[in-house]
Amino acid sequence: MKRVGVLAVQGAFERHGQVVCSLGHRAVFVRSPADLADLDGMILPGGESSVQLAMLDRLGLSAPLTAFVQSGKPVLATCAGVILAARSVQHPEQRSFGWIDLSVARNAYGRQLDSFEAESDEEAKLPLVFIRAPRILSHGPAVEVLARHRGEPVLVREGNLTCATFHPELTDDLRVHRAVFGETAAQP
Repeated sequence: MKRVGVLAVQGAFERHGQVVCSLGHRAVFVRSPADLADLDGMILPGGESSVQLAMLDRLGLSAPLTAFVQSGKPVLATCAGVILAARSVQHPEQRSFGWIDLSVARNAYGRQLDSFEAESDEEAKLPLVFIRAPRILSHGPAVEVLARHRGEPVLVREGNLTCATFHPELTDDLRVHRAVFGETAAQP
């Protein structure tokens, strides 16, 4: 069983915790630097990225979270988490941590009312839920594209950091979380 942290300062963190538990791991809601101790992985959930940035600064989590990402342990960023992780953010410009070589546009798929569900382009279709989602405008050569929607990257990985512009936690498909954190076999 792994201890997987879920950033819980704002946004849609509870459903990620449920998915982590369904894979046989323990979810740890991270609200302070001390909560990062002894974690095996981390999730940066959706929500409002500018509010999350302010909360990370106020709670003293920015530097410890950067150290965690740089530790090489698996990290999954979804929606707003992708904005936090990106090298640059546009529409409007916003500070980010630059953990992954991505340039993203905030809310590029529209407002809350424009939310939609779709499938990835690949043969093994992934269900995609877009809610005020960022769009990947460009990525560096070390970034591997794992899934696309209408030809655009929506699931990417660089090193230990996997970024989904959609919300995999809002579907019954566990492949994204499983690929990042694995699954613990059921005990007899």
